[in-house]
Amino acid sequence: MQTTPRHLYRSRHERMIAGICGGLAQFLGMDPSIVRLGVVLIAFFWSPTLLVYLGLLLLIPEEPLSAPEPAASPEEA
Repeated sequence: MQTTPRHLYRSRHERMIAGICGGLAQFLGMDPSIVRLGVVLIAFFWSPTLLVYLGLLLLIPEEPLSAPEPAASPEEA
């Protein structure tokens, strides 16, 4: 059984600031609100959180406008 690789993108739909938390939530299969709450809580206790967030903003590409269709396997045809 072959699975398609998951990619980490900044979300275009679940975004409050830059789509980082929405993209992480999609990648992890979680609710975006929980990821956002986690980031805020971490920011209270670990001061470099804003720098990490800005770094992720530069490193994580934005979600493509149209997601590529998964290739059909020979068994499905």
